[in-house]
Parts: sequence; C-alpha cells; structure tokens
Amino acid sequence: MSRSQFHRQHAERATAEALRLLQQREAMGPHWLNWVAGELYSLSPADYAAMVRRELQQRSTL
Repeated sequence: MSRSQFHRQHAERATAEALRLLQQREAMGPHWLNWVAGELYSLSPADYAAMVRRELQQRSTL
C-alpha cells in the first residue's frame, strides 16, 4: 500500500483519535502530556501514530 493510500484510508480515524485525546486535556491538567505520550506510543503502526501526532499538533495550535 502506498503512503497516500494509507493516509486516505486512515485519515478519518486519525482525526477522531486526535480529538479524543484533546478532549481529555482539561480534565487531566498537567498530566495530559505524559498520558498522551503513552497513548501515542501504544498506537500502531508507526505511520498511523505519526498521523495522529500531526493532527494533535495542528488542532492544538488553533
């Protein structure tokens, strides 16, 4: 599967995962970053985890 195919196939799920992680930000307070790091570490494959990480970066700067 090509990189662009992988991205198209998983883009919606990666966005939903990033939003789920961001929804916990306020409730977790200062522990959120460590928790998110653990959540990202548990995602696979690595390309999918990178997609979620990019979504988090884009959405947290809005």
